Amino acid sequence: MILIWAALALAIGLPIAAAAMSEQLAWRGPVYILAGFAGIVALGLVLVQPLLIGGYLPGLSAYRGRRAHHWIGGALALAVVIHVAGLWITSPPDMIDALTYVSPTPFSPFGVTAMWAIFIVALLASLRTRWGWRPRTWRFVHMPLAIVIVAGSVVHCLLIEGTMEKVSKMALCALVVAATVKVMADLQVWRKRRALRRESVARQ
Repeated sequence: MILIWAALALAIGLPIAAAAMSEQLAWRGPVYILAGFAGIVALGLVLVQPLLIGGYLPGLSAYRGRRAHHWIGGALALAVVIHVAGLWITSPPDMIDALTYVSPTPFSPFGVTAMWAIFIVALLASLRTRWGWRPRTWRFVHMPLAIVIVAGSVVHCLLIEGTMEKVSKMALCALVVAATVKVMADLQVWRKRRALRRESVARQ
């Protein structure tokens, strides 16, 4: 139990610590540094989300895992807002180009697409109860957006040549993808088993 939580803390904390020792920080202002680290934290939270919804973190019941997933989603959206706002303050023209998908940097469109997907999920999550969506409907909407978030965030991160150390960055991105694939596969198997049980009961 402790080892799993320690491994998670290491997976997120090591890239942050490595970035904090980057020589490039000497040439950056405090707002830019804050924006950059908010982006790293956001990627770490993207790793936590599938682990919570899949029930892979020990000591959390299914209910607490879902509630934590909800609140971590809000924290993720906030981290993205800080990331984007900080970059906007330091370089508005670059951010305008990025948000309008005309930036010459190859990593920009992936990050912006992931950002919009995160905001859409946060908005829909806040309206889910009011709209009376069933869990199946929510999964149908949420899963494709989650794939966009993971794919966009990972590619965005890998393409950036910045303060993040390469090995720890690649390891974190690999864990994000692996955790997402794992939870999607497990949920698919779980739904198939539930459908088979229903068919068995119906035949009886």
